[in-house]
Amino acid sequence: MTSARLRLLHRLVHPSDRVALRSGDRALTWAAWGDAAQRYAAALDTSGVRAGDRIAVMASTSLELAIALAGHHLLGAIHVPINTRYEAAEVDHILRDSGARWLLTDAHGPLRDRVDGFALPEHVERVVGLGGHAWDALLSEPARPVEGPASDEATALLIYTSGTTGRSKGVALPFRALEGGIGALTALWAWTEDDRLVLALPLFHVHGLCIGLHGTLLTGNEVVLLPRFDAEEVLDALEAGGSVFMGVPTMYARLVAALDAAPARGPALRAVRLFTSGSAALSPDLFDRFEAHTGHRILERYGMSETLLSLSNPYDGERRRGTVGLPVPGYEVRICQEDGTPCAPEEVGELEVRGVGLLTAYHGLPDVTAASFRDGWFRTGDVAKQGADGYITLLGRRSVDILKCGGFKISAREIEEALEGLPGIAELAVVGVPDEEWGQRIAAAVVPELHGAAPAEHWLALVQERCRARLADFKCVREVLLLDALPRNALGKVQKHRIVPQPGAASRD
Repeated sequence: MTSARLRLLHRLVHPSDRVALRSGDRALTWAAWGDAAQRYAAALDTSGVRAGDRIAVMASTSLELAIALAGHHLLGAIHVPINTRYEAAEVDHILRDSGARWLLTDAHGPLRDRVDGFALPEHVERVVGLGGHAWDALLSEPARPVEGPASDEATALLIYTSGTTGRSKGVALPFRALEGGIGALTALWAWTEDDRLVLALPLFHVHGLCIGLHGTLLTGNEVVLLPRFDAEEVLDALEAGGSVFMGVPTMYARLVAALDAAPARGPALRAVRLFTSGSAALSPDLFDRFEAHTGHRILERYGMSETLLSLSNPYDGERRRGTVGLPVPGYEVRICQEDGTPCAPEEVGELEVRGVGLLTAYHGLPDVTAASFRDGWFRTGDVAKQGADGYITLLGRRSVDILKCGGFKISAREIEEALEGLPGIAELAVVGVPDEEWGQRIAAAVVPELHGAAPAEHWLALVQERCRARLADFKCVREVLLLDALPRNALGKVQKHRIVPQPGAASRD
Protein backbone atom coordinates (compact mmCIF):
# COMPACT_ATOMS: atom_id res chain seq x y z
CA MET A 1 0.00 0.00 0.00
CA THR A 2 1.43 3.38 -0.95
CA SER A 3 1.95 6.11 1.61
CA ALA A 4 -0.04 9.33 1.79
CA ARG A 5 3.07 11.19 0.57
CA LEU A 6 3.38 9.07 -2.56
CA ARG A 7 -0.33 9.32 -3.28
CA LEU A 8 -0.01 13.10 -2.98
CA LEU A 9 2.92 13.14 -5.43
CA HIS A 10 1.65 10.46 -7.82
CA ARG A 11 1.13 12.85 -10.75
CA LEU A 12 4.70 14.17 -10.44
CA VAL A 13 6.40 10.79 -10.51
CA HIS A 14 4.00 9.40 -13.16
CA PRO A 15 3.57 12.60 -15.19
CA SER A 16 1.69 13.56 -18.32
CA ASP A 17 2.10 16.23 -20.97
CA ARG A 18 -0.99 18.11 -19.76
CA VAL A 19 -0.39 21.64 -18.52
CA ALA A 20 -0.29 21.81 -14.73
CA LEU A 21 0.73 25.40 -13.97
CA ARG A 22 0.55 28.71 -15.80
CA SER A 23 2.05 32.03 -14.74
CA GLY A 24 1.93 34.93 -17.19
CA ASP A 25 3.23 33.64 -20.52
CA ARG A 26 5.01 30.66 -18.90
CA ALA A 27 3.62 27.17 -18.37
CA LEU A 28 4.76 23.86 -16.87
CA THR A 29 3.39 20.48 -17.86
CA TRP A 30 3.08 17.79 -15.22
CA ALA A 31 6.17 16.18 -16.72
CA ALA A 32 8.20 19.40 -16.48
CA TRP A 33 7.00 20.10 -12.93
CA GLY A 34 7.89 16.57 -11.86
CA ASP A 35 11.33 16.63 -13.52
CA ALA A 36 12.28 19.99 -12.00
CA ALA A 37 11.06 18.91 -8.56
CA GLN A 38 13.09 15.70 -8.73
CA ARG A 39 16.21 17.63 -9.78
CA TYR A 40 15.75 20.07 -6.91
CA ALA A 41 15.18 17.25 -4.41
CA ALA A 42 18.34 15.53 -5.60
CA ALA A 43 20.31 18.78 -5.19
CA LEU A 44 19.01 19.19 -1.63
CA ASP A 45 20.07 15.63 -0.86
CA THR A 46 23.55 16.25 -2.33
CA SER A 47 23.81 19.39 -0.18
CA GLY A 48 23.14 17.39 2.99
CA VAL A 49 19.50 18.33 3.54
CA ARG A 50 17.57 15.38 4.92
CA ALA A 51 13.98 14.41 5.60
CA GLY A 52 12.74 16.36 8.60
CA ASP A 53 15.01 19.37 8.00
CA ARG A 54 13.14 22.66 7.75
CA ILE A 55 13.36 24.93 4.71
CA ALA A 56 11.72 28.34 5.08
CA VAL A 57 10.17 29.98 2.03
CA MET A 58 9.47 33.71 1.90
CA ALA A 59 8.87 34.28 -1.78
CA SER A 60 6.38 35.71 -4.24
CA THR A 61 4.00 33.39 -6.09
CA SER A 62 5.83 31.74 -8.98
CA LEU A 63 6.36 28.49 -10.84
CA GLU A 64 9.66 28.16 -8.96
CA LEU A 65 7.86 28.21 -5.62
CA ALA A 66 5.62 25.35 -6.78
CA ILE A 67 8.72 23.39 -7.86
CA ALA A 68 10.35 23.95 -4.46
CA LEU A 69 7.25 22.79 -2.61
CA ALA A 70 7.10 19.57 -4.62
CA GLY A 71 10.83 18.98 -4.17
CA HIS A 72 10.54 19.38 -0.41
CA HIS A 73 7.75 16.79 -0.34
CA LEU A 74 9.75 14.36 -2.49
CA LEU A 75 12.69 14.51 -0.07
CA GLY A 76 10.60 14.87 3.07
CA ALA A 77 12.11 18.24 3.99
CA ILE A 78 9.59 20.33 5.91
CA HIS A 79 8.23 23.31 3.97
CA VAL A 80 7.93 26.42 6.21
CA PRO A 81 6.05 29.21 4.38
CA ILE A 82 6.45 32.79 5.63
CA ASN A 83 4.09 35.68 4.96
CA THR A 84 5.79 37.93 2.41
CA ARG A 85 4.55 41.03 4.24
CA TYR A 86 6.30 40.14 7.48
CA GLU A 87 9.04 42.36 8.80
CA ALA A 88 12.28 41.48 10.58
CA ALA A 89 10.95 40.59 14.04
CA GLU A 90 8.18 38.36 12.65
CA VAL A 91 10.54 36.59 10.24
CA ASP A 92 13.15 36.17 12.95
CA HIS A 93 10.59 34.50 15.23
CA ILE A 94 9.63 31.93 12.57
CA LEU A 95 13.20 31.20 11.50
CA ARG A 96 14.37 30.71 15.09
CA ASP A 97 11.31 28.79 16.23
CA SER A 98 11.37 26.44 13.24
CA GLY A 99 15.15 26.00 13.20
CA ALA A 100 15.16 26.39 9.41
CA ARG A 101 18.42 25.41 7.67
CA TRP A 102 17.70 27.17 4.36
CA LEU A 103 15.70 30.21 3.34
CA LEU A 104 14.25 30.54 -0.15
CA THR A 105 13.20 33.97 -1.34
CA ASP A 106 12.95 36.02 -4.54
CA ALA A 107 16.18 36.36 -6.49
CA HIS A 108 15.69 40.10 -7.03
CA GLY A 109 13.37 42.94 -6.11
CA PRO A 110 11.98 44.62 -2.98
CA LEU A 111 11.36 41.38 -1.11
CA ARG A 112 14.94 40.21 -1.65
CA ASP A 113 16.22 43.62 -0.55
CA ARG A 114 14.19 43.31 2.64
CA VAL A 115 15.46 39.79 3.35
CA ASP A 116 19.05 40.89 2.73
CA GLY A 117 18.52 43.54 5.40
CA PHE A 118 17.59 40.99 8.07
CA ALA A 119 20.13 39.67 10.55
CA LEU A 120 19.43 35.97 9.97
CA PRO A 121 19.97 33.37 12.72
CA GLU A 122 23.23 31.44 12.50
CA HIS A 123 21.47 28.15 11.85
CA VAL A 124 20.24 29.46 8.46
CA GLU A 125 23.03 28.02 6.33
CA ARG A 126 21.97 29.25 2.93
CA VAL A 127 19.73 31.83 1.26
CA VAL A 128 18.61 30.91 -2.27
CA GLY A 129 16.87 33.26 -4.68
CA LEU A 130 14.20 31.44 -6.67
CA GLY A 131 14.94 31.86 -10.37
CA GLY A 132 18.46 33.20 -9.79
CA HIS A 133 21.88 31.68 -10.50
CA ALA A 134 21.95 29.59 -7.32
CA TRP A 135 18.52 28.20 -8.15
CA ASP A 136 19.57 27.34 -11.70
CA ALA A 137 22.60 25.52 -10.29
CA LEU A 138 20.37 23.42 -8.04
CA LEU A 139 18.14 22.46 -10.97
CA SER A 140 21.19 21.37 -12.99
CA GLU A 141 21.53 18.34 -10.70
CA PRO A 142 20.56 15.14 -12.54
CA ALA A 143 17.20 13.78 -11.40
CA ARG A 144 17.50 10.64 -9.25
CA PRO A 145 15.38 8.91 -6.64
CA VAL A 146 15.61 10.28 -3.11
CA GLU A 147 14.47 8.49 -0.01
CA GLY A 148 11.70 10.32 1.78
CA PRO A 149 9.82 9.44 4.96
CA ALA A 150 7.50 6.44 4.86
CA SER A 151 5.28 7.47 7.76
CA ASP A 152 2.00 9.18 6.98
CA GLU A 153 2.52 11.18 10.20
CA ALA A 154 5.78 12.73 8.98
CA THR A 155 5.48 16.52 8.93
CA ALA A 156 5.06 17.97 5.44
CA LEU A 157 4.29 21.60 6.32
CA LEU A 158 5.08 23.77 9.31
CA ILE A 159 2.62 26.63 8.90
CA TYR A 160 2.71 29.51 11.35
CA THR A 161 -0.65 30.84 12.48
CA SER A 162 -1.67 34.25 11.23
CA GLY A 163 -1.46 35.94 14.60
CA THR A 164 -5.12 36.89 15.09
CA THR A 165 -4.90 36.00 18.77
CA GLY A 166 -1.23 36.53 19.63
CA ARG A 167 2.25 35.38 18.65
CA SER A 168 2.21 32.91 15.78
CA LYS A 169 2.65 29.20 16.51
CA GLY A 170 4.02 26.56 14.16
CA VAL A 171 1.34 24.09 13.10
CA ALA A 172 2.81 20.71 12.10
CA LEU A 173 0.69 19.24 9.30
CA PRO A 174 1.51 15.66 8.28
CA PHE A 175 1.20 14.09 4.84
CA ARG A 176 -1.82 12.22 6.21
CA ALA A 177 -3.68 15.50 6.73
CA LEU A 178 -2.85 16.89 3.28
CA GLU A 179 -3.78 13.77 1.37
CA GLY A 180 -6.84 12.91 3.45
CA GLY A 181 -8.24 16.32 4.31
CA ILE A 182 -7.63 18.12 1.02
CA GLY A 183 -8.58 15.03 -0.96
CA ALA A 184 -11.94 14.90 0.82
CA LEU A 185 -12.58 18.59 0.16
CA THR A 186 -11.74 18.53 -3.56
CA ALA A 187 -13.93 15.44 -3.97
CA LEU A 188 -16.79 17.24 -2.22
CA TRP A 189 -16.34 20.20 -4.56
CA ALA A 190 -16.25 17.86 -7.59
CA TRP A 191 -12.80 18.94 -8.83
CA THR A 192 -11.60 17.09 -11.92
CA GLU A 193 -8.65 17.14 -14.30
CA ASP A 194 -10.69 19.38 -16.58
CA ASP A 195 -10.90 22.21 -14.05
CA ARG A 196 -8.84 25.39 -14.36
CA LEU A 197 -8.29 27.07 -11.01
CA VAL A 198 -7.63 30.82 -11.03
CA LEU A 199 -5.44 31.21 -7.94
CA ALA A 200 -4.79 34.72 -6.65
CA LEU A 201 -4.40 33.69 -3.00
CA PRO A 202 -0.92 33.85 -1.43
CA LEU A 203 0.99 30.59 -1.14
CA PHE A 204 1.95 30.91 2.52
CA HIS A 205 -1.44 30.02 4.01
CA VAL A 206 -3.57 26.87 3.97
CA HIS A 207 -6.21 28.52 1.74
CA GLY A 208 -3.98 29.00 -1.30
CA LEU A 209 -1.15 26.59 -0.53
CA CYS A 210 -3.11 23.57 0.67
CA ILE A 211 -6.37 23.76 -1.29
CA GLY A 212 -4.79 25.39 -4.34
CA LEU A 213 -1.50 23.54 -4.90
CA HIS A 214 -2.09 20.34 -2.91
CA GLY A 215 -5.61 20.04 -4.26
CA THR A 216 -4.11 20.33 -7.73
CA LEU A 217 -1.51 17.64 -6.97
CA LEU A 218 -4.31 15.29 -5.94
CA THR A 219 -6.78 16.15 -8.70
CA GLY A 220 -4.56 16.86 -11.69
CA ASN A 221 -6.34 20.07 -12.72
CA GLU A 222 -4.66 23.16 -14.18
CA VAL A 223 -3.78 26.25 -12.13
CA VAL A 224 -3.41 29.83 -13.33
CA LEU A 225 -1.08 31.46 -10.79
CA LEU A 226 -1.60 35.19 -10.30
CA PRO A 227 1.19 36.94 -8.36
CA ARG A 228 -1.32 39.11 -6.49
CA PHE A 229 -5.04 39.79 -6.42
CA ASP A 230 -6.22 42.32 -8.97
CA ALA A 231 -9.94 42.33 -9.73
CA GLU A 232 -9.51 43.06 -13.43
CA GLU A 233 -6.87 40.34 -13.86
CA VAL A 234 -9.06 37.81 -12.05
CA LEU A 235 -12.04 38.66 -14.24
CA ASP A 236 -9.87 38.36 -17.36
CA ALA A 237 -8.56 34.94 -16.26
CA LEU A 238 -12.03 33.65 -15.45
CA GLU A 239 -13.41 34.87 -18.77
CA ALA A 240 -10.51 33.10 -20.53
CA GLY A 241 -11.64 29.69 -19.29
CA GLY A 242 -11.27 29.61 -15.52
CA SER A 243 -13.70 27.21 -13.87
CA VAL A 244 -12.92 27.62 -10.14
CA PHE A 245 -12.08 30.70 -8.06
CA MET A 246 -11.32 30.73 -4.34
CA GLY A 247 -11.25 34.04 -2.49
CA VAL A 248 -11.73 35.87 0.78
CA PRO A 249 -14.42 38.48 1.47
CA THR A 250 -12.07 41.38 0.72
CA MET A 251 -11.50 39.95 -2.76
CA TYR A 252 -15.22 39.51 -3.37
CA ALA A 253 -15.86 43.09 -2.27
CA ARG A 254 -13.42 44.27 -4.94
CA LEU A 255 -14.87 41.96 -7.58
CA VAL A 256 -18.35 43.30 -6.84
CA ALA A 257 -17.04 46.87 -7.11
CA ALA A 258 -15.50 46.01 -10.49
CA LEU A 259 -18.77 44.45 -11.63
CA ASP A 260 -20.73 47.46 -10.38
CA ALA A 261 -18.51 49.57 -12.65
CA ALA A 262 -18.82 47.15 -15.59
CA PRO A 263 -22.03 45.11 -15.11
CA ALA A 264 -21.82 43.67 -18.62
CA ARG A 265 -18.99 41.43 -17.39
CA GLY A 266 -21.22 39.64 -14.88
CA PRO A 267 -23.08 37.32 -17.27
CA ALA A 268 -19.77 35.98 -18.67
CA LEU A 269 -18.97 34.58 -15.21
CA ARG A 270 -21.98 32.26 -15.32
CA ALA A 271 -19.74 29.81 -17.19
CA VAL A 272 -17.48 29.50 -14.12
CA ARG A 273 -18.27 26.31 -12.21
CA LEU A 274 -17.52 27.29 -8.60
CA PHE A 275 -16.78 30.31 -6.42
CA THR A 276 -15.76 29.68 -2.80
CA SER A 277 -15.00 31.99 0.12
CA GLY A 278 -13.36 31.56 3.49
CA SER A 279 -10.83 32.86 6.05
CA ALA A 280 -13.33 35.48 7.28
CA ALA A 281 -17.08 35.95 7.40
CA LEU A 282 -18.81 36.89 4.13
CA SER A 283 -21.55 39.44 4.73
CA PRO A 284 -25.07 38.59 3.51
CA ASP A 285 -25.10 41.83 1.49
CA LEU A 286 -21.93 40.89 -0.39
CA PHE A 287 -23.26 37.37 -0.98
CA ASP A 288 -26.46 38.79 -2.52
CA ARG A 289 -24.74 41.43 -4.64
CA PHE A 290 -22.34 38.88 -6.15
CA GLU A 291 -25.24 36.56 -6.95
CA ALA A 292 -27.13 39.43 -8.58
CA HIS A 293 -24.20 40.08 -10.93
CA THR A 294 -23.17 36.51 -11.75
CA GLY A 295 -25.97 34.13 -10.82
CA HIS A 296 -23.57 32.30 -8.49
CA ARG A 297 -24.19 31.60 -4.82
CA ILE A 298 -20.73 31.68 -3.26
CA LEU A 299 -19.87 28.46 -1.44
CA GLU A 300 -18.67 29.38 2.06
CA ARG A 301 -16.47 27.01 4.00
CA TYR A 302 -14.54 26.92 7.26
CA GLY A 303 -11.07 25.82 8.17
CA MET A 304 -7.94 26.82 10.01
CA SER A 305 -4.27 25.95 9.90
CA GLU A 306 -4.76 23.34 12.60
CA THR A 307 -7.67 21.47 10.95
CA LEU A 308 -7.46 22.31 7.26
CA LEU A 309 -10.96 22.58 5.73
CA SER A 310 -13.42 20.83 8.01
CA LEU A 311 -16.77 22.49 7.16
CA SER A 312 -18.31 23.42 3.85
CA ASN A 313 -21.61 24.37 2.35
CA PRO A 314 -22.64 21.65 -0.13
CA TYR A 315 -21.62 21.73 -3.75
CA ASP A 316 -24.91 20.07 -4.66
CA GLY A 317 -27.53 21.41 -2.29
CA GLU A 318 -28.41 24.58 -0.45
CA ARG A 319 -25.55 27.05 -0.04
CA ARG A 320 -26.94 28.91 2.91
CA ARG A 321 -25.60 32.43 3.30
CA GLY A 322 -24.28 33.33 6.72
CA THR A 323 -23.31 29.73 7.51
CA VAL A 324 -20.21 27.60 6.93
CA GLY A 325 -22.27 24.53 6.17
CA LEU A 326 -21.78 20.93 7.24
CA PRO A 327 -18.84 18.64 8.08
CA VAL A 328 -16.60 17.68 5.17
CA PRO A 329 -16.44 13.86 4.73
CA GLY A 330 -13.82 12.48 7.09
CA TYR A 331 -14.52 15.11 9.76
CA GLU A 332 -16.80 15.32 12.75
CA VAL A 333 -17.73 18.50 14.60
CA ARG A 334 -19.47 19.27 17.86
CA ILE A 335 -20.33 22.40 19.81
CA CYS A 336 -19.67 22.33 23.54
CA GLN A 337 -20.12 24.42 26.63
CA GLU A 338 -17.03 25.43 28.60
CA ASP A 339 -17.16 22.26 30.70
CA GLY A 340 -17.38 20.03 27.62
CA THR A 341 -21.13 19.41 27.76
CA PRO A 342 -22.53 19.14 24.21
CA CYS A 343 -24.79 22.04 23.25
CA ALA A 344 -28.37 21.64 22.14
CA PRO A 345 -29.38 22.86 18.65
CA GLU A 346 -29.11 26.67 18.36
CA GLU A 347 -27.22 26.84 21.67
CA VAL A 348 -23.97 28.81 21.52
CA GLY A 349 -20.69 27.11 22.40
CA GLU A 350 -17.15 26.35 21.23
CA LEU A 351 -16.66 24.50 17.95
CA GLU A 352 -14.57 21.33 18.30
CA VAL A 353 -13.28 19.19 15.42
CA ARG A 354 -11.78 15.78 14.86
CA GLY A 355 -10.96 13.98 11.65
CA VAL A 356 -8.52 13.31 8.84
CA GLY A 357 -6.94 16.74 8.46
CA LEU A 358 -5.79 17.68 11.95
CA LEU A 359 -2.33 18.82 12.98
CA THR A 360 -0.04 16.50 14.91
CA ALA A 361 1.27 19.25 17.22
CA TYR A 362 2.20 22.86 17.72
CA HIS A 363 5.94 22.83 17.04
CA GLY A 364 7.92 22.84 20.29
CA LEU A 365 4.83 23.51 22.42
CA PRO A 366 3.69 20.22 23.99
CA ASP A 367 1.70 21.90 26.76
CA VAL A 368 -0.16 24.13 24.29
CA THR A 369 -0.82 21.11 22.07
CA ALA A 370 -2.25 19.10 24.98
CA ALA A 371 -4.44 21.99 26.11
CA SER A 372 -5.84 22.35 22.57
CA PHE A 373 -7.44 18.91 22.61
CA ARG A 374 -10.29 17.50 24.69
CA ASP A 375 -10.87 13.75 24.45
CA GLY A 376 -9.39 13.70 20.95
CA TRP A 377 -11.35 16.73 19.75
CA PHE A 378 -9.44 19.86 18.71
CA ARG A 379 -10.76 22.98 20.43
CA THR A 380 -10.87 25.61 17.70
CA GLY A 381 -11.49 28.64 19.90
CA ASP A 382 -14.32 29.60 17.54
CA VAL A 383 -17.79 30.18 18.93
CA ALA A 384 -20.66 28.78 16.89
CA LYS A 385 -24.13 27.31 16.92
CA GLN A 386 -25.61 24.41 14.97
CA GLY A 387 -29.12 24.34 13.61
CA ALA A 388 -31.38 21.34 13.90
CA ASP A 389 -30.61 20.60 10.22
CA GLY A 390 -26.85 20.52 10.90
CA TYR A 391 -25.78 23.83 9.30
CA ILE A 392 -23.25 25.68 11.44
CA THR A 393 -23.09 29.43 11.95
CA LEU A 394 -19.90 30.99 13.27
CA LEU A 395 -20.22 33.80 15.80
CA GLY A 396 -16.53 34.69 16.05
CA ARG A 397 -13.42 33.90 18.03
CA ARG A 398 -13.93 32.97 21.65
CA SER A 399 -11.14 35.34 22.66
CA VAL A 400 -12.04 38.49 20.68
CA ASP A 401 -15.51 38.14 19.19
CA ILE A 402 -17.47 37.00 22.23
CA LEU A 403 -17.71 40.02 24.51
CA LYS A 404 -18.53 39.77 28.20
CA CYS A 405 -20.36 42.89 29.29
CA GLY A 406 -22.31 43.21 32.53
CA GLY A 407 -22.82 39.45 32.82
CA PHE A 408 -23.97 39.03 29.21
CA LYS A 409 -22.10 37.13 26.48
CA ILE A 410 -22.46 39.17 23.30
CA SER A 411 -21.48 38.30 19.73
CA ALA A 412 -19.37 41.03 18.10
CA ARG A 413 -20.32 39.63 14.71
CA GLU A 414 -24.04 40.09 15.42
CA ILE A 415 -23.42 43.77 16.15
CA GLU A 416 -21.23 44.15 13.05
CA GLU A 417 -23.98 42.70 10.86
CA ALA A 418 -26.52 45.10 12.40
CA LEU A 419 -24.22 48.03 11.59
CA GLU A 420 -23.45 46.93 8.03
CA GLY A 421 -24.14 49.51 5.35
CA LEU A 422 -24.03 52.64 7.49
CA PRO A 423 -23.46 55.66 5.20
CA GLY A 424 -19.98 57.14 5.20
CA ILE A 425 -18.31 54.12 6.84
CA ALA A 426 -15.84 52.12 4.75
CA GLU A 427 -14.97 49.50 7.37
CA LEU A 428 -16.09 48.68 10.88
CA ALA A 429 -15.16 46.14 13.56
CA VAL A 430 -16.63 45.61 17.00
CA VAL A 431 -14.28 44.90 19.91
CA GLY A 432 -14.37 44.74 23.68
CA VAL A 433 -12.51 47.42 25.65
CA PRO A 434 -11.55 46.53 29.26
CA ASP A 435 -13.84 48.18 31.80
CA GLU A 436 -13.60 47.86 35.58
CA GLU A 437 -17.34 48.07 36.11
CA TRP A 438 -18.71 46.11 33.16
CA GLY A 439 -15.82 43.74 32.41
CA GLN A 440 -15.82 44.94 28.82
CA ARG A 441 -17.59 47.79 27.11
CA ILE A 442 -18.56 47.50 23.50
CA ALA A 443 -16.57 49.63 21.07
CA ALA A 444 -16.76 50.05 17.29
CA ALA A 445 -13.54 50.70 15.38
CA VAL A 446 -14.68 52.86 12.46
CA VAL A 447 -12.85 53.67 9.22
CA PRO A 448 -14.66 56.59 7.50
CA GLU A 449 -14.80 56.68 3.71
CA LEU A 450 -13.36 60.19 3.85
CA HIS A 451 -10.73 60.67 6.54
CA GLY A 452 -11.49 63.63 8.75
CA ALA A 453 -15.00 64.00 7.40
CA ALA A 454 -16.53 64.12 10.88
CA PRO A 455 -15.44 63.78 14.51
CA ALA A 456 -15.78 60.58 16.51
CA GLU A 457 -18.92 61.92 18.22
CA HIS A 458 -20.73 62.00 14.85
CA TRP A 459 -19.97 58.35 14.14
CA LEU A 460 -20.88 57.32 17.68
CA ALA A 461 -24.32 58.93 17.33
CA LEU A 462 -24.82 57.23 13.94
CA VAL A 463 -23.76 53.82 15.27
CA GLN A 464 -25.86 54.07 18.42
CA GLU A 465 -28.95 55.09 16.47
CA ARG A 466 -28.64 51.93 14.34
CA CYS A 467 -27.98 49.77 17.42
CA ARG A 468 -31.05 51.05 19.21
CA ALA A 469 -33.18 50.32 16.16
CA ARG A 470 -31.97 46.73 15.70
CA LEU A 471 -30.46 45.36 18.92
CA ALA A 472 -31.20 44.98 22.60
CA ASP A 473 -29.90 47.83 24.73
CA PHE A 474 -27.17 45.76 26.38
CA LYS A 475 -25.69 45.09 22.90
CA CYS A 476 -25.38 48.80 22.05
CA VAL A 477 -21.98 50.23 21.14
CA ARG A 478 -20.71 52.57 23.87
CA GLU A 479 -17.55 53.87 22.22
CA VAL A 480 -16.18 54.65 18.76
CA LEU A 481 -12.51 54.44 17.81
CA LEU A 482 -11.58 56.24 14.57
CA LEU A 483 -8.94 54.46 12.46
CA ASP A 484 -7.34 55.03 9.06
CA ALA A 485 -7.67 51.28 8.35
CA LEU A 486 -8.47 48.10 10.22
CA PRO A 487 -5.38 46.00 10.96
CA ARG A 488 -5.50 42.88 8.81
CA ASN A 489 -3.34 39.90 7.99
CA ALA A 490 -2.42 39.03 4.40
CA LEU A 491 -5.71 37.22 3.78
CA GLY A 492 -7.81 40.16 4.89
CA LYS A 493 -8.72 38.78 8.31
CA VAL A 494 -9.10 41.59 10.84
CA GLN A 495 -6.58 41.35 13.68
CA LYS A 496 -8.77 42.61 16.49
CA HIS A 497 -6.11 42.16 19.16
CA ARG A 498 -4.25 45.06 17.51
CA ILE A 499 -7.19 47.46 17.91
CA VAL A 500 -6.63 49.44 21.11
CA PRO A 501 -8.22 52.51 22.66
CA GLN A 502 -6.67 55.78 21.47
CA PRO A 503 -6.90 59.51 21.99
CA GLY A 504 -9.93 61.00 20.25
CA ALA A 505 -12.30 58.12 20.95
CA ALA A 506 -15.91 59.09 21.60
CA SER A 507 -17.71 57.37 24.46
CA ARG A 508 -21.28 57.62 25.72
CA ASP A 509 -23.55 55.34 27.74
